[in-house]
Amino acid sequence: MLMPITYGLAALLDLLLVFVGARFLLAPRAAAAGYGVPAKADGDPAYLTIKGLRDGGYGLLGLALLAFAGPPAAAWFMLIVVLVPLGDMIIVLRNGGPKAVAFGVHFATSVVALLATVLLFAI
Repeated sequence: MLMPITYGLAALLDLLLVFVGARFLLAPRAAAAGYGVPAKADGDPAYLTIKGLRDGGYGLLGLALLAFAGPPAAAWFMLIVVLVPLGDMIIVLRNGGPKAVAFGVHFATSVVALLATVLLFAI
């Protein structure tokens, strides 16, 4: 019973990363606003593209680890990835973004990713 829930949660988190990455590639300014730090109109869009590639790549790597390497490798990967939304939370807070986004999106994501990590280590 634990294995399908664990794989489902981990896969959902990875798919959400792919979605966020695609959103930053396809609608970067809207994605930046949702991230909590809106992009400046005259800003360099390359940074938004980098974020899209980073998040999309992490999501695809997580899915590949789940499919081909199994729970231990996916758990170690997820443990490292937990640091990314924590860093995103700090970025939002340091740049005057909404605390609701910092904690409600980024911190909450890190907590759910940590839960997925614990579950992956448990199976």
